[in-house]
Formats: sequence, C-alpha cells, structure tokens
Amino acid sequence: MNDNNRSVAIVGVGLIGRAWAAIFARAGWSVRLTDPHAPTLNAALALIRDELHALAKHGLATDPAAAAARVAVAASLADAVQGVAFVQENGPEDVAQKIAIFKELDRLAPPDALLVSSTSAIVASRFTEGLPGRARCLVGHPVNPPHLVPLVELCGAPWTAPEAIDRARAIYRAIGQVPVTVNKEINGFILNRLQGALLAEAFRLVGEGFVSAEDLDHTVKDGLGLRWSFLGPFETIELNAPGGIPDYCARYTGFYKELAAASAGPEVYQSPNVDRVIAAWPHQPTPDRIAALTARRNQRLAALAAHKKTQID
Repeated sequence: MNDNNRSVAIVGVGLIGRAWAAIFARAGWSVRLTDPHAPTLNAALALIRDELHALAKHGLATDPAAAAARVAVAASLADAVQGVAFVQENGPEDVAQKIAIFKELDRLAPPDALLVSSTSAIVASRFTEGLPGRARCLVGHPVNPPHLVPLVELCGAPWTAPEAIDRARAIYRAIGQVPVTVNKEINGFILNRLQGALLAEAFRLVGEGFVSAEDLDHTVKDGLGLRWSFLGPFETIELNAPGGIPDYCARYTGFYKELAAASAGPEVYQSPNVDRVIAAWPHQPTPDRIAALTARRNQRLAALAAHKKTQID
C-alpha cells in the first residue's frame, strides 16, 4: 500500500458506516460512500456533515467543513473501491451477505487494499476462506458510537497476514482510534465477552430481586464505570492491594472463585427471569425517549472524549 494514499471506501452507510466516514474524514482521508439502499445513501452526506460539526463543538474535529468536503458518494461499489487503500465494510450481520460482499470487494478493490469488516459477531474465517486475497481480510470491530468511543478490535482469520493486522493497527491509530489486537478468533471478540459477563450478572441480580434496575445502572455509571473510564480491570486491581496484582490475587481470589463457581447462566435470558427484568425497567422505549437518551449519551461521551484528550497517560 502506498503510504501516501489516504483514501477509504465505506461500504454500508448506516449508523456505524457514517461514524467511520466522519472518523476518516476528520483525519484527512478521502472518503467514498456506497450502500445498496438508495435512501440511506442519499441521506448520508448531510448526516455526516452534521456529525462533524457536532464533534467540532467539543474540540473533536478541527475543520468540519473541510472534513465534510472530503466525503463523496460513489456511483457504484466498483467506483467506491477504485484505488483506495482501505475498505471498511458495515453490512448486515449475516454470514451469507458477508461472503457475497467480500467476494466482490476482493475482486474489485486494489490487491494491496485492506478489507476490514465492522462485524460485531462474525469471525473473519466464516466469510473470507474462499477468497484469493483472504490474507488482507480481517475484522475491525468498533464500539457504538465509533466516533465517540475510540476502541476498535482487530481480529484476523487464521490466514490473515500479520502485516495486514499491523497495517490496520497503524491506520486506526493514525486516525485517532485505539486499536487492540485479538490474537486468535473467539466468538464475541473481547469487548462483547466482557460486556456479556457483566450483563448476565445484571440480569440475574435484577431478575432475582437483589436490586432495582435503575440502581443497578447507578452501580455501573456512578461506580465501576467512573474508574473504568481511565483504568482497566488489571490496573484497577493493581491499586486495590499494597503489593499490586500478585498481592490482590493472594488476598481476594478466594472470594471471586466462589462467585465464578455460581456464575450466571443462560437461563437469566429466558422466562421467567427476562420477564422480571423487563418489568423492573420503569421506562417505555418511546421514540422521544430513545432520541433524547441517544442525544444525551452522545453529548456526554463527546465531553468525556474531549476531557480524556487533555490527559497524559
């Protein structure tokens, strides 16, 4: 790949694809959009422009007008990928559709372009095995919303070239994201497995009546989440015992072994427990509530992201 080629094709421009477009555009990349659903594609430019201006209000984009000018709609998939260095695919979470689109991407994109999927649930080996260019294919799983939460999980198939992972990691870091490498394929990658463990216990604690749903949320957002926004779990336990992680393991793992031995199982997502969880949540998901909550989430995440940029690690 030519290091001077900073052009990307965004394949699928729903919520995640538009966020990727804003991320690449604010980093100075030329962005081409494509989507088989015409109304989604037609609406994308204005939505991306608006998001870039919203980012600028928090100091997360320096010249939103110039960034928006770097985004263009391509006439076809072939036009979108012509000459690009990077392809970020954001199609449906469906293996058959992933196989079909990656077959086309591998055929149409330059042979040295990276082909990366935003999939959150499908490992790359399930949709790249038969491709001549399978060594340049991998997963780059973002966190919603990607333009405000910078983590991206990189996970290749067994045949993905190590240099493809290295190149993707360097590109994501250069555009302001925080890439982490998943060393071998695992269902759910890393973030969703961690989130799943917490969510299963949350479903059990609420469903079995130990705590209200709203107080459970307070426990995370006003407790664990505060320190987790700057420290990971290993850094956290390093500070929770005088001798660091070895001391923590000696002192406290007996308690956690007991918890692990009786961890929440799949039944927490089945009736009657899931019915109790739903009944415990006192809000109805009306369009107005969802829109207001989404706007508040994005504003608070933008403020946090701006604050973290001022911190020296």
